[in-house]
Amino acid sequence: MSEYVLELRGITKTFPGVKALDNVQFKLKPGEIHALMGENGAGKSTFIKVITGVHKPDEGKMYLDGQEVEFRNPKDAQKMGIAAIYQHVTCFPDLSVTENIFMGHEKVQKRSKRILWKEMHAEANSLLSELGANFDAKTLMGMLSVAQQQIVEIAKALSTNAKIIIMDEPTAALTRNESEDLYRITEKLRDSGTSIIFISHRFEDMYRLASQVTVFRDSKYIGSWGVHDISNEDLIVAMVGREIKQLFPKTEAKMGEEVLRVENLGRTGFFAEVSFSLRKGEILGLTGLVGAGRSEVCQALFGIDPADRGKVFVKGVETKLTNPLQAMNKGIGYLPEDRQQQGLILSWGIDKNITLPALNLFSNKGWLNKKKEEEIASNLAKKVSVKTPNIYNLVSSLSGGNQQKVAVAKLLTTDLDIIILDEPTKGVDVGAKSAIYEIISDLACQGYGIIMVSSEMPEIISMSDRILVMREGRITAEIDGKVATQEAILEAAMANKKTSTIDGRLEAAGI
Repeated sequence: MSEYVLELRGITKTFPGVKALDNVQFKLKPGEIHALMGENGAGKSTFIKVITGVHKPDEGKMYLDGQEVEFRNPKDAQKMGIAAIYQHVTCFPDLSVTENIFMGHEKVQKRSKRILWKEMHAEANSLLSELGANFDAKTLMGMLSVAQQQIVEIAKALSTNAKIIIMDEPTAALTRNESEDLYRITEKLRDSGTSIIFISHRFEDMYRLASQVTVFRDSKYIGSWGVHDISNEDLIVAMVGREIKQLFPKTEAKMGEEVLRVENLGRTGFFAEVSFSLRKGEILGLTGLVGAGRSEVCQALFGIDPADRGKVFVKGVETKLTNPLQAMNKGIGYLPEDRQQQGLILSWGIDKNITLPALNLFSNKGWLNKKKEEEIASNLAKKVSVKTPNIYNLVSSLSGGNQQKVAVAKLLTTDLDIIILDEPTKGVDVGAKSAIYEIISDLACQGYGIIMVSSEMPEIISMSDRILVMREGRITAEIDGKVATQEAILEAAMANKKTSTIDGRLEAAGI
């Protein structure tokens, strides 16, 4: 009997012009949570597809319990007990949870081929109960939160008797509490003997769950270590190939006059009495638990879902913001949290995405000046350091970090004074994060007023000049970035009573 439930040796996979995997190796023990880390574009996605039978490797061998295997398709991998759960849940929103769990392997009566709904519902509810779910199997999938949909995906894997589960960035879209629930479920699976490959950009996921970590870089295997046998600094070097001396490269910008003032802004059912100001060259952090109303405030300022009360002043002039075009004309730009669904057109080239908001700058009577458009796109792509052979490549071909850079470049095509960034480093690797932080800092130095929404404490503390904390649709604290602590922010985000600030330090009212 082999020591490893899964082993890959010398796996190589080449696509036209690209070597996606180059002689990589991997070993997974029974009942082990093994973290796989690396920058976007390191080969992790192709690696998953080789294990799950989507791609057949050009070279190398794969072993399950010591026996060599070859998968012709994903069905072969599923029959051998391998399942994958992806960051962006692939589901049928208009079908029930039961239908999603058993899609492709429904329980049917042998003779009549009639679907055994009663048995399927019962087994689905049993799986959900085992995972601690608080919803019924007959619920429509589209009615569930992202965290609940991921529980369904895990139940789906268990329904196929999976002994190896690959989790690809499962915590990227989850709140802190939802992540803890996922950790609990993952540990329960491990304790029952399931082996898990946990892919993440978040070090906290690795330290919380994994016993081993393997790093890929530039499609190559770099090494494997016990999680507690490698330092953060050495792990970052392994991932990016160089030492990142400063993860948060913030340059102090000279602040100028007020560019935005919000007075008692509210939108019924979402947020109320929101007041703050923003100065030229300032990075204003906006944080709080997911659902606190942060994104809703930003969307109101960009005219997506306008506020129904309160006042907004742009450069001292009261302004009604009822749609995004109006906001852009007033000098406000917005980078949405979900870059793939809301920020970019993945089937378009990099150049077309960058220039989309400003077609009027190089058009005349309906005709585009292609030369000018390409020049602007090329200059902005260079400005934010998009890594690509040329600007005509599809955005979908880029790594997550480079897609985010394209989304930032897209903002810079128009004449803006205020930039709103909603979770600007969500789902990107540590190297790309550092590059995006440098871009944000440079933009502040150029005089842009920046509102940065973030759930990541180190990010919000290290990059913000001031921090606003929201809870249940209201601002509960304003903290000077120089003295901010994680404890102070969490206290304001979770406290049951209103909080205020005195010289940048939180003071809980009545405590």
